[in-house]
Amino acid sequence: MERTPATDECWAAFAEAAGLAGRDYTVVAFGDENADLNADLVVRGPKRATIGLAREYAGGEAMPRVGDHWVVVDGGGRPRCVCRTTEITVKPIIEVDDAFAWDEGEGDRTRDDWLEGHRSHYRRIAEREGWSFHDGLDAVFERFVVVWPAAAADPVS
Repeated sequence: MERTPATDECWAAFAEAAGLAGRDYTVVAFGDENADLNADLVVRGPKRATIGLAREYAGGEAMPRVGDHWVVVDGGGRPRCVCRTTEITVKPIIEVDDAFAWDEGEGDRTRDDWLEGHRSHYRRIAEREGWSFHDGLDAVFERFVVVWPAAAADPVS
């Protein structure tokens, strides 16, 4: 996602409060059709993890790293919060465990529901883009904390 004056303003407020002036950030929307719902899940608290296929980073997009900061936007591109990456694990999508499915905060939060939803999502993308999805594809499993605004956040860090 592209930065906007609104995301820059959100980041500047956080960076000033946290003493992180001069640090960089990215902009993230969780899903296209579910961006509003997922942004709400992050702000309210159940969503503290996300996943992307490793192949998504082959085109030059930087792989997330522990300590990265990002502004979460909703479906309208409005900033909702700032998050910080706390853990990155790369492994096949089928190796998702119960704890990660729970931490992603979507659906009924079980591993079975998580697999069903992510298989469906990635199969649609694969069909549209002309590649084959299978459970052995490497995925980037990412955990995070909300650091801004303070009312929705874990302690600023």
